[in-house]
Amino acid sequence: MAETKVICFANNKGGSGKSTTCSNVGAALALAGYRVLMVDGDMQLNLSLSFLPEEQVLELARSEKNLYHAIREQKDLKDYIVETGLAGLSLIPSSTLMSGIEYELFTKWQREFILKKCLKTVRESGEYDFILMDAPPTLGGWVMNLLCASDHLVIPVEASPWGLFGLANMLEFVNTVQEMAPQLSLLGLVLTKVDERKNYFKQTREYLQEMEDIRVFDSYIRVDSAIEWAQDNSQPVVTYRKSSRSAKEYTALAQEVAEYAGR
Repeated sequence: MAETKVICFANNKGGSGKSTTCSNVGAALALAGYRVLMVDGDMQLNLSLSFLPEEQVLELARSEKNLYHAIREQKDLKDYIVETGLAGLSLIPSSTLMSGIEYELFTKWQREFILKKCLKTVRESGEYDFILMDAPPTLGGWVMNLLCASDHLVIPVEASPWGLFGLANMLEFVNTVQEMAPQLSLLGLVLTKVDERKNYFKQTREYLQEMEDIRVFDSYIRVDSAIEWAQDNSQPVVTYRKSSRSAKEYTALAQEVAEYAGR
């Protein structure tokens, strides 16, 4: 039985397309026949809203069937999984209460590894090929938890003048986490919100490609209104409009992610 791969999508800069990339890569992997579990680690609920109607997401956020309560009580995550409308793809939803998770973790023993412990049974069950986790746009104890529980990290980078802002801090943070979690590897950087008509895209890509020992995915995601329409309908674009340019780009990215993650 192949080992379950845990991949975190993170960037400390907001607006990088992190949740959108995580949701669409997960959906594309499910469409390709992989069994995928999505974990929404962000209080903004965007990953949950990518698969479930807003009313259901808010109901789950108000209930005790969400990631916040699991982490707070240090419970096995298998009891917090909900099914989405997409075959082969399940979800552990988030809660707006995740805004207080740093406080909840502060006094806990080995607080950096609480998520890893809660995820242990699910991961070792072999039920999923991939577990994809969406991190909030911060650098702190909770993001450290997410990274310590992961095998790989994908960093979406917005192809804009401010897209690189904070990337050095993010990479430095990853290096710190790797001292505690040496299994964590940076799978790669993926450019998002690309407008090929603008010179800054080329400059940003060349800058990233010149970074030593850091992969830049061949696939990149261009600006596409179909993504917003998909979000408005609580779907990833790879299921909402399969023929769209962005759906094809996310599908290609998912193939790269699976290959580099050893699946």
